[in-house]
Amino acid sequence: MSTSVQHQPLIELNGIKKSYNIGLPNEAEVLHGLSLSIGTGEFVALIGPSGSGKSTLLNIIGLLERMTSGSYHIQGLETTGMDDAALTLLRRQMLGFVFQFHHLLPAFTALENVTLPALMREGSVTPAQKERARAVLAAVGLENAMHKRPSELSGGMQQRVAIARALVLNPPLVLADEPTGNLDTASSNEVFTLLRRLHAELNLSFIIVTHDQGLAARCDRIIEIVDGQIKRDEAIVAKTAG
Repeated sequence: MSTSVQHQPLIELNGIKKSYNIGLPNEAEVLHGLSLSIGTGEFVALIGPSGSGKSTLLNIIGLLERMTSGSYHIQGLETTGMDDAALTLLRRQMLGFVFQFHHLLPAFTALENVTLPALMREGSVTPAQKERARAVLAAVGLENAMHKRPSELSGGMQQRVAIARALVLNPPLVLADEPTGNLDTASSNEVFTLLRRLHAELNLSFIIVTHDQGLAARCDRIIEIVDGQIKRDEAIVAKTAG
């Protein structure tokens, strides 16, 4: 395994194991002592075949699942001993999520969907937070679609709303699980180019799960998971930002 990461660590995972159905006849370990670190400002592709464990790893990084053993630090904070309330708070402070399916609320406008994280975290939306949501929607090219509902938007535009929602609370790390997997080729390229631009402008860290080898090659680093272990971890020397 070779890598040339030159960033300060944002997250560090050491000896991560994850098993399901513990104590049952069908107990299965899907991550086998995996260790890695992601630096501030990195743009990382996480690849691997179906069933390799990459989605499980992303869920652990996203504090959506607990590891069976090992340690996980975010900005130096050890998460292993945290209770569910502390993990929820940390997840809302540190992480943004973009999924293959946008999961927008159909009755809400684009602006209302983007303000949801603030509403969930604090119970209300302040004028400053609404203005932040407008600014993020403008940053993703939707300044003229803020008051439209998802049904009035194309698939690519809906995913842009989802990206704005992930960024509205300014998290240092964005996790994207197949963010272009439900889009046609043109929209996929458009959304990926947007992610690269936002990464450059905001200096956020991105971890993107993708099956698209072409998109993975446009990231700065590729981590390949096979059978619950890291098979490859390398920087991409000839990278394309757009």
